[in-house]
Amino acid sequence: MPLLSKEAVLAFIRESPSRVGKREITRALRLSGSDRAALAALLNELEAEGLVERGAGGGRGRRFAPWGALPQVAVVEVTGTDADGEVMARPVAWRGTGEPPRIYMAADRRGGPALGPGDRVLARLHRIDDTVYEARTIRRIGPAPARVLGVYHPARGGGRVQPTNHRHKRELTIAPGDDGGAQPGELVLTEPLPGHRSGLRQARVVKRLGDASGPRSLSLIAIHDHGIPTEFSEAALAQAAAAQSASAADRVDLRHLPLVTIDEVDARDFDDAVWAEATDDPKNPGGWHLVVAIADVAWYVRPGDSLDQVAYERGNSVYFPDRVVPMLPEALSNALCALKPDADRPCLAVHLWIDGEGRMLKHRIERAVMRSTARLSYGQVQAARDGCPDAVTEPLLKTGIAPLYGAYAALEKARQRRGALDIELPERRVVVRADGRISCIERRLRLDSHRLIEEFMIAANVAAAEILERHRQPLMYRIHDAPDPGKVEALSQVLAGLGYRLAKGRVPEPRQFNHILRKVVSSPEVHLVNELILRSQARAVYSAENIGHFGLALRRYAHFTSPIRRYADLLVHRALITSLDLGAGGLSPDAEAMSTAVAEHISMTERRAVAAERDVCDRYTAQLLTAHIGATFHGRISGVARFGLFVTLDETGAEGLVPVGTLAADAWRHDARSHRLVGRRSGRAYTLGDAVELRLVEAEPITGGLIFHLLNSGTTWNQTARRTGRKKAPDKRRRRRR
Repeated sequence: MPLLSKEAVLAFIRESPSRVGKREITRALRLSGSDRAALAALLNELEAEGLVERGAGGGRGRRFAPWGALPQVAVVEVTGTDADGEVMARPVAWRGTGEPPRIYMAADRRGGPALGPGDRVLARLHRIDDTVYEARTIRRIGPAPARVLGVYHPARGGGRVQPTNHRHKRELTIAPGDDGGAQPGELVLTEPLPGHRSGLRQARVVKRLGDASGPRSLSLIAIHDHGIPTEFSEAALAQAAAAQSASAADRVDLRHLPLVTIDEVDARDFDDAVWAEATDDPKNPGGWHLVVAIADVAWYVRPGDSLDQVAYERGNSVYFPDRVVPMLPEALSNALCALKPDADRPCLAVHLWIDGEGRMLKHRIERAVMRSTARLSYGQVQAARDGCPDAVTEPLLKTGIAPLYGAYAALEKARQRRGALDIELPERRVVVRADGRISCIERRLRLDSHRLIEEFMIAANVAAAEILERHRQPLMYRIHDAPDPGKVEALSQVLAGLGYRLAKGRVPEPRQFNHILRKVVSSPEVHLVNELILRSQARAVYSAENIGHFGLALRRYAHFTSPIRRYADLLVHRALITSLDLGAGGLSPDAEAMSTAVAEHISMTERRAVAAERDVCDRYTAQLLTAHIGATFHGRISGVARFGLFVTLDETGAEGLVPVGTLAADAWRHDARSHRLVGRRSGRAYTLGDAVELRLVEAEPITGGLIFHLLNSGTTWNQTARRTGRKKAPDKRRRRRR
């Protein structure tokens, strides 16, 4: 008979999914009469040591759980989704120390609207372990979203609206007289009303936005879904229209330097220009002198004025395939501030002197006037470097382009020496025709010319941060924290399943991830592993406090090089102007420009822009694939959730879902630790990274949703075991026979 011990009781309490009483402990541990008497004293001891706590249960408060455990019923708030699409929440009332446990929301079996960030529900909690809970909604708390964007369709006795956001799973019904004159297939903004008709939520149309099938409706949907401001105030537009360029009289004249801009062919902003030359300093053999010139937006946009207010509200520009929602009116963003060829432009110029190994020797920032020699594309510059110059690049090859590559080679040495994270993920580019309709989706090429500009910009950003720190000036840092150890451990397990070993250490370093990335560079899993490592990383944000930049392996970093499209860069420009006494346009004396609140706001607007841009890309992809319903594609499993498999197509990078209900008839168990779905009866498993053959069964441009069915049948548990090194699953039939 088992002996009563503190370890056994504590283990049972920790492993129980809910609170337990003395009766359950006695029964589970098969305690005798004498042990039962000692159990109460032992539980009191565990409670005094802070290892367990009493909580309500059966109305008597005599049931036990690990200290800090959540109650069985609690109010939780949805925080978003994880990398696998699982809806995550956190307890509204958390009295423990450190971060609260992770809560995964189970799917609503009643078919209600999907939960979204900020939604609060009363939920029944099921403890998986000390750090993970599953929650089932008992009822929602608080009002539904105020307005819903959707597509209007006439119906008997009124109309219906199909929401454009996949969070809203059910249609809205429109009563006669509440349609606002909406036409069939029109994009409308609705306001939900109390009551239901035919089991659907009622609403009324408050705004008509045009034909939902129009070529430019997809980006319009994202703009409304994410609440992106699109209209400038009359005062801001008037100020931009009246703006005049700065005089060259009080500025350093750099118009003799053959500075060039290098951007994508479809770029809309031209706020940086570059130049380099080999130094003739005998003390710095193989060294370089670089100049990075950045548009002087602070000259036009002053703290607190009308332009500053709209720029702060937007936080950044947002880019869609068919349009851009600029941070500043076009009179500035596409005219006075744009570093276009053969036009004098005010700028902040960073002079950088580096040695042959890319080490920064010194730097200087000055307010100047410049004149761009040429607007070049990445492809143009790379072609010229590779021996195929055109009429524009040929005259610049020796004196303009070759020195840039020479300086880049030195900067690349420094990057490699630092061990900066080197994730390479193909970026989807949606190509639209002049009429706004989609032409194709292609992967953007990743050239050395791209890396060249990136390294020049990084060097300029570091110089700006160092100068401001040296002057003890408050600074809006760009920070990137080290990845969470739990995520690194989970990544290590997944990589082990793919046959790669991530070196373990107390504090992860970028070079550990780079070691894996170099191994997979020629393997079929290259894109998947890059994506997995990216998912394991913390999100880069803006902060008034510095913790360094993990991904770039830098102690200090700030954004300085894109003030036309990022408010953070404008703040850094103002701080430099103030610190270096460069004239008008600096920080106002009473400004709290570098406060935590400002950092949180511009970090939020950045996340908003990224989400909107991704949604539009998904919608355009779905629109393109509507012509390929029933076609077969090859891809890989890029995420595993209880409700299905996320898959990414090899050719286009499009992402979609294989619902668990479409898999072979089985009881599918979600193994979150190993990122797979396992059939309880068949032993068949679908694991993150598996190559799959898929049939497209649904493509919905309005929501961007793609639904696939699997055509191949995955691996068995024992096949997975051989690949991952796990022990073979026991044969239950043989065990029963024994």
